[in-house]
Amino acid sequence: MPFGQPTVIRSGRAVLPDGERPADVLIQDGTIARTAPHGSLAAAEGELVDLGDTALLPGLVDTHVHVNEPGRTEWEGFAAATRAAAAGGVTTIIDMPLNSIPPTTTVAGLALKRKTAEGQAWVDLGFWGGAVPGNLADLEPLYREGVFGFKSFLAPSGVDEFPHVEAEDLAAALAEQARIGALAIIHAEDPAVLAAAPQQPGVHYRDFLASRPADAETAAVARLLDTARRTGARVHILHVSSAAVLPLLRQAREDGVRVSAETCPHYLTLAAEQVPDGGTAFKCCPPIRDESNRDALWEALANGEFIAVVSDHSPSTPDLKLLPEYGGSGDFAAAWGGIASLQLGLPAVWTEARRRGLTLADVVRWMSAGPAELVGLTGTKGAIAAGHDADLVAFDPEREFAVRASGLHHRNPVTPYAGRTLTGAVRTTWLRGRQVDPAARPFGRQLARPHSHPTVTTPSVRA
Repeated sequence: MPFGQPTVIRSGRAVLPDGERPADVLIQDGTIARTAPHGSLAAAEGELVDLGDTALLPGLVDTHVHVNEPGRTEWEGFAAATRAAAAGGVTTIIDMPLNSIPPTTTVAGLALKRKTAEGQAWVDLGFWGGAVPGNLADLEPLYREGVFGFKSFLAPSGVDEFPHVEAEDLAAALAEQARIGALAIIHAEDPAVLAAAPQQPGVHYRDFLASRPADAETAAVARLLDTARRTGARVHILHVSSAAVLPLLRQAREDGVRVSAETCPHYLTLAAEQVPDGGTAFKCCPPIRDESNRDALWEALANGEFIAVVSDHSPSTPDLKLLPEYGGSGDFAAAWGGIASLQLGLPAVWTEARRRGLTLADVVRWMSAGPAELVGLTGTKGAIAAGHDADLVAFDPEREFAVRASGLHHRNPVTPYAGRTLTGAVRTTWLRGRQVDPAARPFGRQLARPHSHPTVTTPSVRA
């Protein structure tokens, strides 16, 4: 649709803030002007796009994406990542402060990243900053420049230029972020537990899983929550893989700690029992755990204990994954740990959610409204509502397709979903009212953190 022309999008399955129902959506100047009963807006209101029974969703918001540019653009870049995002119904991404070189730990690093991204984004994007040993004085200037918060690792990150924080560093960083009102986002694994775990190289996934035990997550989360209690910081636990941390989070919330958590499509849709020998496309940290753990994550998700489901898209070149099909050893211990899934998160989660009797409205809450709330974008993103950006997705919830890695837009054709049959296909993605065309010129905008960043609502467990 041409930019600026009033348009009505009509769907028999529009997912609105109060639930799924037939509706018309009027778009003017890139913004949702109003929603109305199905069929009530005449063609005179503007161009009519009738989706029939194809679902209309708000664009997804993915707050956990590793773009890796500049510095490791051969792993991933802004153009490839944002094309993949748009193809998967994601209209906003927030880029992690690593694995780019330099990392986003200084204002200069942020400026370079912004300059590099100019003219390359098919979706809107923002940036996280990093809190690492030695950059305490950089946090407030970065926050003033519009980063959405600060990421820290409690265990080694895998790249030398983004070191993890020890107890003293963590306490200082959280105290400073509490002072300036920033959100701390944390990779929570305990290095002492990891060091004590058995380290057995090789192609067997069970050996890798034993090297990253659930105790590493619980120990790290317990330490983080204790520090958050003492400093008053607002903290968010990244990529929860182990359901064993959930009781800790529940107790902390009861105690008044400002804590939220996310999980990822791969923890909800894959299981350790499915990983083949040498299947290093499945390697990530923390790891994909067993089926019973996956069921417990789904129960917590359905009960409202996670604010978001986000990709943790962290690709690399095939040689670093040591994939046997590329001549690699398939050694889980030596392979790069990261899942490439940005384009597939929506159908992957919908496939499993549908099987479990959950709804498209649930998926939208986890993958659009919740992440938008996390980063303070609820006034513009995450909902089909008047005044919001017209970021929309036409989604066929019945269509099945087999995943071909070579057909995905991210830079390197590696994903653990290759060969799997998923249900649900993105037909069209609109960004601020304009249809996104991967073959056309990109028009994504760079976002800064809103000056007034609301406090995230503490998740309430449903009965």
